[in-house]
Amino acid sequence: MNAQAIFDELLKARGLDDAAARVAFLSPAYERAHDPFLLPDMAPAVERLVKAHAQGEHITIYGDYDVDGITATSVLLDAFASFGFNKVDAFIPNRFVEGYGLTIDAIERIAATGAKLVVTVDCGSLSHKEVARANELGMDVIVTDHHNVGETMPPAIGTINPKRSDHSYPFIDLPGVGVAFKLVQALQTRLPGLEKGQEKWLLDLVALGTVCDVVTLLDENRAHVYWGLRVMQKTRRPGIKALLATAGVEPSQITARTFGFVLGPRLNAAGRLETAQHGLDLLTATDPLEALRIAQKLEGMNIDRRAEQNKIFEEASLQAEKYASDPVLVVSAPHWSHGIVGIVAAKLLERYHKPTFVLEEMGEEAKGSARSFGDFSAVEAIRASDDHIIKGGGHKLAAGVTMRTDKIDDFRRSVNDFYRSKKFKDQEKLLLPTAEITIKDFAGATEELMNLLTELEPFGHGNPEPIFGWKNLRVNTVRKMGDAGQHVKLELCDASGKFMSCIAFSAPEHFFVEPDSTVDIWVQLTINEWKGRRSVEGRLLHLTPAR
Repeated sequence: MNAQAIFDELLKARGLDDAAARVAFLSPAYERAHDPFLLPDMAPAVERLVKAHAQGEHITIYGDYDVDGITATSVLLDAFASFGFNKVDAFIPNRFVEGYGLTIDAIERIAATGAKLVVTVDCGSLSHKEVARANELGMDVIVTDHHNVGETMPPAIGTINPKRSDHSYPFIDLPGVGVAFKLVQALQTRLPGLEKGQEKWLLDLVALGTVCDVVTLLDENRAHVYWGLRVMQKTRRPGIKALLATAGVEPSQITARTFGFVLGPRLNAAGRLETAQHGLDLLTATDPLEALRIAQKLEGMNIDRRAEQNKIFEEASLQAEKYASDPVLVVSAPHWSHGIVGIVAAKLLERYHKPTFVLEEMGEEAKGSARSFGDFSAVEAIRASDDHIIKGGGHKLAAGVTMRTDKIDDFRRSVNDFYRSKKFKDQEKLLLPTAEITIKDFAGATEELMNLLTELEPFGHGNPEPIFGWKNLRVNTVRKMGDAGQHVKLELCDASGKFMSCIAFSAPEHFFVEPDSTVDIWVQLTINEWKGRRSVEGRLLHLTPAR
């Protein structure tokens, strides 16, 4: 099978059978954006902002401490400045002080500044008491969010959230920054200052927040990231230029993977260790020298975050062995920073193939994060354990929870009982990679195929990087790499005598096979450049003895 035939087969496997669907997917048109006024409460929200603009009211944008939250905040700060709003500031909650979302204390502090309107981004859909308190203090609230909603909306001017059921917006999986961007598009129909088309310069921020929030990269999200990558490559923002420079990334080489694995972790490090305000300051910086100073600070924080994360992971792994019979891991200890435990939960899930809760014990209270996979919903497990927690929420695959420390054992029993009650089957298999195409030989694994695959980018949730399978390959050589021999590089030979190398970092033990054995493999393809020579090789995801 040649490169073009492999690519055509891949498109077919992804449901892109007809020419129109292929063109729409491979060349996403920004102009096919959905009408922002189809989102619930968009019209009253815009009317209230138009009034605030006319009266020169003080507006506070209330953000969140993750990348989605700070990019959404930056989008509104940038756009509101273009629209000529008189006084706009931002409030980013501190993970270690306010915690997630709106709080009564924060609302009262904002009211003391004289603000008359609060616009939330990436939070607020369940903040009934906090919005009511804002109203008591003479402030109106506009909620823009994408998290799950309750049976009733808070008493805000509007709750703009695609997760609501009472609207006709065609795409529900926008991130917080995507919802904020739709508000900007709606305001363009009523206010001067940001001419139609100029809002595209905000797409670098929209793309960054979209990828880092791991929403589905289809429909508008795909268009936003597709065009946002192009804006990012010629970004005007001193902060992003500085962040790229300190990370050693050439703007021309940026991909969606750069957002998720390079830029996102550095921005998130600020909120995980100190305050996400550093990240917002970087994205909104206008002075290149100040931007470089902040970027270097974030670089240092990210190094510290990795060291702390590795320490917690090793301690949590030891504790996890005590609960080997539990289908859901719940581990906890003092001094495991709840700014980092979410990453540790993801790593434990990867190691033990179990949904995982990791908690920091902070005296009488414990706070932490969950990561899940397959059919097990972390947020449903939290709701089923309501008697044992103070608060909790989130999504199916990622959630947060707070409880009394003396309730941890009860919570552990409860979430494990919930898991067992569901009678799940073969959950671990859902973590194994699945090949979209199984190929007979290596003939089509060429640079031509790699060039064709770039047309599918940006890759991410809902549009994953393709996985290819090969069967009955002979292992020619096995090379251990790394200071502890933890990585492996295999040279594999197909039935026609063609060779391809495959590499796995921090490889599991069964990847270290014997020469001359025969294996089946699942890989993602990449280009290896070494001393001026380029070759296609596999990033090894899974391997089994040939069947």
